[in-house]
Amino acid sequence: MQNKPILSIPKNAFAKVFDLVALIAYLGSIAYIIVVWSKLPDQVPAHFNALGEVDRWGSKWELILLPIISGFLALFLSFLEKHPEWHNYMNLNKNNVEFQYKNSILLINVVKNQCVLLFVSLSYQIVQIALGNADSPGKLLMPFFLFTLFASIVFFIVRSFKHK
Repeated sequence: MQNKPILSIPKNAFAKVFDLVALIAYLGSIAYIIVVWSKLPDQVPAHFNALGEVDRWGSKWELILLPIISGFLALFLSFLEKHPEWHNYMNLNKNNVEFQYKNSILLINVVKNQCVLLFVSLSYQIVQIALGNADSPGKLLMPFFLFTLFASIVFFIVRSFKHK
């Protein structure tokens, strides 16, 4: 389809619930950082190697970057969610356009909320390490995040191909 139609597609219940869960976690992480701020040392973990070990320490002010980045990412992806006509499709036609739009909207929603939850988890782990309650976020955090992210993307791509 050369000119993709603009359709008004409401957010489904799953997307609404996932948005709410991610928003509560996001706001909770900001509140948590505010509550523990005075207890944090001047230096907090700022980077981790592939094994999940701290390989750079930085100012505790760098901790503020995580909610800022995830907030901007969530806002951008929320905006993109509302414009499925801007997304790329392999097999878009008048018979499947509504399904493809819904599928693409849900893909963006899932990726957005997974990323927000990763940033929330990282914020919490950084605080725990800085306070001496943990040594690292663990070896499985990034592989788990990457697996779930790519599995979600593959799921929605396969789903899209099934509805040519």
